[in-house]
Amino acid sequence: MPNHIHDDVHDCTELLRAALKAHGITLPSLGVDLPSLVGSYAIPLVALGNCNTATARRLAEALRKAAVQ
Repeated sequence: MPNHIHDDVHDCTELLRAALKAHGITLPSLGVDLPSLVGSYAIPLVALGNCNTATARRLAEALRKAAVQ
Protein backbone atom coordinates (compact mmCIF):
# COMPACT_ATOMS: atom_id res chain seq x y z
CA MET A 1 0.00 0.00 0.00
CA PRO A 2 1.43 3.42 -0.91
CA ASN A 3 2.66 5.52 2.00
CA HIS A 4 0.37 8.46 1.16
CA ILE A 5 -2.70 6.26 1.73
CA HIS A 6 -1.22 4.99 5.00
CA ASP A 7 -0.48 8.56 6.11
CA ASP A 8 -3.90 9.79 4.97
CA VAL A 9 -5.85 7.35 7.14
CA HIS A 10 -3.78 8.34 10.19
CA ASP A 11 -4.17 12.05 9.39
CA CYS A 12 -7.91 11.64 8.90
CA THR A 13 -8.22 9.82 12.21
CA GLU A 14 -6.42 12.62 14.03
CA LEU A 15 -8.52 15.30 12.29
CA LEU A 16 -11.67 13.50 13.42
CA ARG A 17 -10.30 13.11 16.96
CA ALA A 18 -9.56 16.87 17.12
CA ALA A 19 -12.96 17.83 15.69
CA LEU A 20 -14.75 15.64 18.21
CA LYS A 21 -12.61 17.04 21.04
CA ALA A 22 -13.66 20.57 20.02
CA HIS A 23 -17.21 19.48 20.88
CA GLY A 24 -16.15 17.82 24.14
CA ILE A 25 -16.49 14.33 22.66
CA THR A 26 -13.97 11.54 23.07
CA LEU A 27 -14.32 8.18 21.36
CA PRO A 28 -11.82 6.04 23.28
CA SER A 29 -11.68 3.36 20.58
CA LEU A 30 -11.21 5.77 17.66
CA GLY A 31 -8.31 4.62 15.53
CA VAL A 32 -7.13 3.08 12.31
CA ASP A 33 -8.70 -0.28 11.51
CA LEU A 34 -5.52 -2.34 11.34
CA PRO A 35 -6.89 -5.27 9.31
CA SER A 36 -7.99 -2.86 6.57
CA LEU A 37 -4.61 -1.15 6.66
CA VAL A 38 -2.64 -4.32 5.98
CA GLY A 39 -5.32 -6.23 4.07
CA SER A 40 -6.33 -6.09 0.47
CA TYR A 41 -8.97 -3.36 0.94
CA ALA A 42 -8.75 -0.55 -1.58
CA ILE A 43 -8.94 2.12 1.11
CA PRO A 44 -8.01 1.75 4.80
CA LEU A 45 -10.84 2.26 7.27
CA VAL A 46 -11.17 4.47 10.34
CA ALA A 47 -12.62 2.51 13.26
CA LEU A 48 -14.98 4.69 15.24
CA GLY A 49 -15.17 2.13 17.99
CA ASN A 50 -17.48 2.02 20.96
CA CYS A 51 -18.73 4.68 23.32
CA ASN A 52 -21.12 4.98 26.22
CA THR A 53 -24.62 6.40 25.88
CA ALA A 54 -23.65 9.83 27.22
CA THR A 55 -20.97 10.17 24.54
CA ALA A 56 -23.36 8.92 21.85
CA ARG A 57 -25.88 11.57 22.89
CA ARG A 58 -23.24 14.34 22.78
CA LEU A 59 -22.17 13.16 19.32
CA ALA A 60 -25.76 13.10 18.09
CA GLU A 61 -26.37 16.59 19.47
CA ALA A 62 -23.22 17.99 17.83
CA LEU A 63 -24.26 16.48 14.50
CA ARG A 64 -27.79 17.86 14.82
CA LYS A 65 -26.45 21.36 15.53
CA ALA A 66 -24.04 21.16 12.60
CA ALA A 67 -26.79 20.03 10.25
CA VAL A 68 -28.87 23.11 11.09
CA GLN A 69 -26.07 25.56 10.31
